Amino acid sequence: MSLKKSILFIILILLVDQVSKIYIKTHFILGEDVTVFNWFKIYFIENDGMAWGTKISDFVSFISDRTAKIALTVFRIVAIFGIGYWLYDATRKQNSQILIWAVALIFAGALGNIIDSVFYGVLFDDSFGQVASFMPASGGYDGLLHGKVVDMLYFPLWKGYLPEWLPFYGGTYFTFFDPVFNIADMAISTGFGLLIVFNKRAFAD
Repeated sequence: MSLKKSILFIILILLVDQVSKIYIKTHFILGEDVTVFNWFKIYFIENDGMAWGTKISDFVSFISDRTAKIALTVFRIVAIFGIGYWLYDATRKQNSQILIWAVALIFAGALGNIIDSVFYGVLFDDSFGQVASFMPASGGYDGLLHGKVVDMLYFPLWKGYLPEWLPFYGGTYFTFFDPVFNIADMAISTGFGLLIVFNKRAFAD
């Protein structure tokens, strides 16, 4: 895949990701959900940190949440330049198609979530108890670099109590699959999945 086709592919993923996020943000109240199937819901939450809602401040106690948020966003921005160069280099050297597809997916997903982190705090007002407005006259819910990532895809495939004989978790209520995610997260996960499953083909000389 050429660099031009890679860019078009990235733009397509970004459009789907951002359109879905903007729709959810401007039509759902935070915490609202719609059941599509028993095993699939549209469930609006916002993620202020890393994967699974983890924050840097959860591990480094002397850093405030706001400082940690800026550090995470800046790290993501720096990382996206590295991933972008990786994609450019892979297409220039005509590396394997699997590698190029994978890096393009990771780049698109990372950029999709960066847009939320950098701009959404300025572009939207709060979603607590109300449907957010785009570009509100009163201003956004936070400043630049303090936006929250919009998540909405929820697949609770199974819910129930685990067997008592299981060590540590026996008898506890369990949901599979519990995380809520978005299109950008799917792109990143798919990209890394391709690199893991097809590792030898992806990095073949």
